[in-house]
Amino acid sequence: MLIRPVSRVFTRTVALLALTLSAGCNLTGSNAPSSGPNAATPQPSTPPTAMAGRWLFSQPGRGQCNMNFGAANAQAPEGTIAPEGGCPGKFYMSRKWTYDQTGLTMRDHNGQPLAQLNGAGGRFDGKATAGETVALSR
Repeated sequence: MLIRPVSRVFTRTVALLALTLSAGCNLTGSNAPSSGPNAATPQPSTPPTAMAGRWLFSQPGRGQCNMNFGAANAQAPEGTIAPEGGCPGKFYMSRKWTYDQTGLTMRDHNGQPLAQLNGAGGRFDGKATAGETVALSR
C-alpha cells in the first residue's frame, strides 16, 4: 500500500520539475533574442553619401561597368540598382542596395547578397560574396 502513494508523489514531482525547467529553456540555441527590436539583425541607417545616381562599379582583373542607383530620398537606407551592361561576374544581376551598420550591401534579383562594401565620400571598397575585391566610385 505504501508504494502507490510514493509513486504518485514521485511522478508529480518529476512532472513539476520538467515543467519548471522547460519554462526557462532557450529553444533558439543562443542567448540572443530570436526576434523583435533587439534581434541580431542589422538595422538600416543613413549612408555616408547620397546613393542615388550613376556609379562606376569595378572588379580588378575582371572589368567594370556603370550602375544607376535609385533611392526614395538622399537619406534612404535602401534602393534599386540598374546596371548599364557589361558588368563583371554576377554583378549584371544587381537589383537592390541596402545600407546598415555593416555597410553597403548589393543584392541580386532574388535578394541574395552579391557584395559587402564600406566607405564614404563617393567611394566604397569591399568584397564580393565569393571573396574578390570590388569597388564603387562616382
